[in-house]
Amino acid sequence: QVQLVESGGGSVQAGGSLKLSCEASGSTWKVCAWGWFRQAPGKERVLAASINRDTEALTNYADSVKGRFTISQNLERNSLQLQMSALIPEDTAIYFCAARQCGRPFSTYDFWGQGTQVTVSS
Repeated sequence: QVQLVESGGGSVQAGGSLKLSCEASGSTWKVCAWGWFRQAPGKERVLAASINRDTEALTNYADSVKGRFTISQNLERNSLQLQMSALIPEDTAIYFCAARQCGRPFSTYDFWGQGTQVTVSS
């Protein structure tokens, strides 16, 4: 099992920035990719950004966050970050850290954090 704990959420005005962090523990050697998902009120949870654990150049961003969000990882600390800039009210959501085990389908994430709230006011 892999345990994930997010931090760094909060409230910010439009145009501001926030940095989310996710600390991983447990069987992290099983993980081949990390992701940040978000779920806005009344909507489904969707992928915001992902990164391959062994090849950091392999990142993927939702169109809605491209150019504004940056995903990164610290392998020594088994942590994941999401730097969010130029925030807009539509970014308001609960943000979840997730991990995909090696050998699993690309769209399947096996481990999830509890989520952290991000609220952007206009």
